[in-house]
Amino acid sequence: MLSKEILQTVKRIEIRTNRLVNEALGGEYHSVFKGRGMEFDEVREYQYGDDIRTIDWNVSARLGHFYVKRYVEERELTVVLLVDLSASKDFGTVRRFKNELAAELAALLAFSAIKNNDRVGALIFTDVVEKFIPPKKGRKHVLRVVRELLAYEPQHRRTSIETAVRYLNNVLTKKCVIFLISDFIDQGYEKALRVANQRHDLVALAINDPRERDLPRAGILQLIDPETQEVFWVDTSLSQVRERYKKLSADFIDRRNKIFKRNRIEFVDLFTDKPYDVPLVKFFRQRAKRFR
Repeated sequence: MLSKEILQTVKRIEIRTNRLVNEALGGEYHSVFKGRGMEFDEVREYQYGDDIRTIDWNVSARLGHFYVKRYVEERELTVVLLVDLSASKDFGTVRRFKNELAAELAALLAFSAIKNNDRVGALIFTDVVEKFIPPKKGRKHVLRVVRELLAYEPQHRRTSIETAVRYLNNVLTKKCVIFLISDFIDQGYEKALRVANQRHDLVALAINDPRERDLPRAGILQLIDPETQEVFWVDTSLSQVRERYKKLSADFIDRRNKIFKRNRIEFVDLFTDKPYDVPLVKFFRQRAKRFR
């Protein structure tokens, strides 16, 4: 049974995201993703001028004549929200926690998808696949997805993006749009992302908090790694400590971005202390221009 607070939060998110979908994102989502895929329709006899790469050799051998595969544009998409709910997402120092931002982002994308009559699914992960919700259509299904993202209590604390992406690569047989929502505090996931991006349309939405990039000057602080529970004591009054922290953070961002760029994965940085709709709409508009 869902708590009254969760249900109220779902309603609030639906109202807010519907406004964003109607006023800003709906048209951009449609222009970027709608009708980009092709699906098999039928075979017909080869005609002069047909691309020989479309020849169906099995059918041609069986019937004694050349036949080609005919494809039609897909009118509907399948959108899968791949959401990291590991313990590092239970962090936020300004407006909201990272997991709250992740849930609201997923809701915005889900409502954009159903506005275009697309199927929506979700996979919640930590270092294991915690829950997979197969893609379906309709508002009722999307509300279920949002409720799960808000109310689900993960059984594990650590992160394995590779495990989640490999699972999707195995269960998704047709080309999908995958939104990977994570803080990417993990390693060893590059190969899995490369394979997924070759098969599907993968977009990475990176969740950040400003305190992950800069430490405040606040004296001696006790820091706890939420995934390992390891405790650190840090003297933030020392400038060399703050500079070292800042460099480690910059190195992490640089390594992450190089992975995305090497594998031609489009990504957006989003922050807990800033509105998420502005960079998201900007990303969709820039992407739409490239498809024109």
